[in-house]
Amino acid sequence: MVHAYQKTVLPNGLRIVTATVPYAYSVAVSVYIGAGSRYEEDAEAGISHFVEHMCFKGTETLPTALDIAEVVDAIGGHLNGGTDRELTVFYAKVASNHFSMALRLLLDLVSCPLFDPREMEKERRVILEELASVEDSPPQLAFLLADSALWPDNPLGRDVAGTRESVEAITREQALAYLRRQYVASNMVVAVAGRIDHQEVVDAVWQWAGRWPAGQPGRWIPARNGAGPRVRLRYKETEQAHICLVAHGLPLNHPDRYALGLLSVVLGEGMSSRLFLELREKRGLVYEVHSSVNQFLDAGALSIYAATDPDQADEVVALVLEELERLRSQGLAETELNRARELAKGRLLLRLEDTRSLSGWLGGQELLLGSVRTPEEVLASMEAVTPEDVQRLAGQLLRPEDLRLALVGPFRSEGRFASLLGA
Repeated sequence: MVHAYQKTVLPNGLRIVTATVPYAYSVAVSVYIGAGSRYEEDAEAGISHFVEHMCFKGTETLPTALDIAEVVDAIGGHLNGGTDRELTVFYAKVASNHFSMALRLLLDLVSCPLFDPREMEKERRVILEELASVEDSPPQLAFLLADSALWPDNPLGRDVAGTRESVEAITREQALAYLRRQYVASNMVVAVAGRIDHQEVVDAVWQWAGRWPAGQPGRWIPARNGAGPRVRLRYKETEQAHICLVAHGLPLNHPDRYALGLLSVVLGEGMSSRLFLELREKRGLVYEVHSSVNQFLDAGALSIYAATDPDQADEVVALVLEELERLRSQGLAETELNRARELAKGRLLLRLEDTRSLSGWLGGQELLLGSVRTPEEVLASMEAVTPEDVQRLAGQLLRPEDLRLALVGPFRSEGRFASLLGA
């Protein structure tokens, strides 16, 4: 089982969480920041993502992206970052004897990036290409359309990277102001997992970041479920129809969140799930079909994705709706729930054998929730879920009138699909 974690909070509010893995050869260091698309107004959409990119383009001590890359390559490590709706993360995974160098590099990236104007213009072009690539990815487009149907006119309903117009308009001064506002000690977590001692980590973070200002970060924008079309369609001459059926889910700390996770496993996670067996194995209508859960601080979503021949799109949507109705009305047997539970438990435990995943487990929970649940606690919560819990949630969340549907494919009208939802 995964090891106990330790936590220290520095006087400036910077949180440090560690898990010692004595048998590991590696150490993973992650720096989590409360910055993401939920912190952005429409006019600055994508600024969190832009700032994250720029942190890799040079710092006061390592002035170019090449300087940064050479440090990482010289120790055989891995460095990366990412921006989501509620957080930004920078992480490095290195051999345990290079821990100090990895920590110092990450703290440099988030505390003293240069934002060289020429590099910023080059990176703006890179991000615009990243946005353009989404237009060539029908599955990504389908999920974005689904988000916009669930949360119209809200940051949760738009691309984390922003829009072409917003990215083109972001100035260096705006980006630096955002960095100064959000990248402050009280809004950060340093999470370390691997062959490392907690006090060693605390001492090193104190040396390089203990005197950073605490700061007063901006707040995230609450979710709004506003009204809007229940079916969103993007016309594209694709070989397949890309379908995303979504429902509002549960927030990150909701007591039923583990029941919802197992509901998703039953529906569409794994090759023994209901949707996989019905749509692929029994009927041969799809190659890919799956469900997933997203959870945020005050909202959530359950998504079902499938890709099929456009001529079969109506049938696939109708069959998915039938499976949802069967779960609502008939529930599930204890044996089916047990299979789903073991799949979910196995995935969790296998993932946490990796020091990078373990540092992410620590840092993400601490940043968003202010505490870390141990794997043992999570497994116990999964064990407590009953078939009645799953059926109750299906009845609450998967009513036809509450569903939203997004499609990308060679369709001119939403009408044929809206009728399936009773919209």
